[in-house]
Amino acid sequence: MSQTAMSETYDFLFKFLVIGNAGTGKSCLLHQFIENKFKDDSNHTIGVEFGSKIINVGGKYVKLQIWDTAGQERFRSVTRSYYRGAAGALLVYDITSRETYNALTNWLTDARMLASQSIVIILCGNKKDLDPDREVTFLEASRFAQENELMFLETSALTGENVEEAFVQCARKILNKIESGELDPERMGSGIQYGDAALRQLRSPRRAQAPSAQDCGC
Repeated sequence: MSQTAMSETYDFLFKFLVIGNAGTGKSCLLHQFIENKFKDDSNHTIGVEFGSKIINVGGKYVKLQIWDTAGQERFRSVTRSYYRGAAGALLVYDITSRETYNALTNWLTDARMLASQSIVIILCGNKKDLDPDREVTFLEASRFAQENELMFLETSALTGENVEEAFVQCARKILNKIESGELDPERMGSGIQYGDAALRQLRSPRRAQAPSAQDCGC
């Protein structure tokens, strides 16, 4: 198989969101994840930006379609329309800004109300490289995550620390939910699609066999 064909082959496609207040580094996290470098000239996102990347999660190739939403209040009505059908989300705050941390409950409510109750969310305390200026402790954020059934990591879009791990952990949890039957990729609005015709065919033979058993009138 050619390198190009391999790069386009994946088992699942997940729709992801990156949400949180303006200035928390959401666009920089996305850029670091996709390009493996820091985005020096990052301005506030206007509306929504998009990126995608295929990652290997426990031997499964998962394509992430990632929607980076504007954090400013004036864009909320626009960005909310992108929540629908999201399977996963990075909920981002800035560890040096108490204000961005205090806003997390509103973002979390929006995600669970507009996307899905079963959306998998990882809380990301970004700008870990600015630890001396920290306003939010690791323990405090960890408790918030635990109380709201979120995964939690502190990240740095500047150094790349834990950036890929945040996306991978979120994708791994979605895969676990698919394997346990808690999430069904064929359900409308799940934010999950099969990425390969062969995977879809794995399910169809079972459906095809059921009528043949009933056809036998012996």
